[in-house]
Amino acid sequence: MSEHIPLSEISERLNLTGQILIAMPAMQDPYFSKSVILICSHDDDGAMGMILNHPLQLNVGDLFEQLDMPCDAPHQQERLVHFGGPVQVERGFVLHTPATEFNTTLGLSEGLAMTSSKDILEAAARDQAPQDMFIALGYTGWSSGQLESEIQANAWLTLPLEDSEHLHKLIFSLPNDDKVLWAMQQLGVDYATLSEVAGHA
Repeated sequence: MSEHIPLSEISERLNLTGQILIAMPAMQDPYFSKSVILICSHDDDGAMGMILNHPLQLNVGDLFEQLDMPCDAPHQQERLVHFGGPVQVERGFVLHTPATEFNTTLGLSEGLAMTSSKDILEAAARDQAPQDMFIALGYTGWSSGQLESEIQANAWLTLPLEDSEHLHKLIFSLPNDDKVLWAMQQLGVDYATLSEVAGHA
């Protein structure tokens, strides 16, 4: 019989910063069903992430209008705005490359950063934005030990994307509808088969 490992010890060992979560097919929560999430930070206090594949019926032009921000770059206005998660949905977060420093920027991995200050949108309005931008409202948060518990309960699959090119492709290049299947393929898992298994669990 395997030794029971306290959740606190698992929490100490497990750091998913920079990794991807894929919702299992049984996930019924409408916020997270069929979601692919980038974990931006994970420590003893909990975890914070961004959903990568749930677009809103909103574009950056709408944000500029709400912020009363003049824009000299019409093509920037066409960028989609995504639902990053149910926490602080009134606040914007931008994943971007290169990892340029703005007022509130967190470096995530090689060439990738997250900025939550308005100056990055001001740069976009001047057409001086970073090369790649993924713009979202809200984020996903877990309290201490909560994410570890959900992973133990098989709510999520974890995907470490060591290759920055693969990570950037997932965030910035792939169509939203393709992200779940692509992430599953990186794990060598067939989502359709997984759905059947989950349906009979």
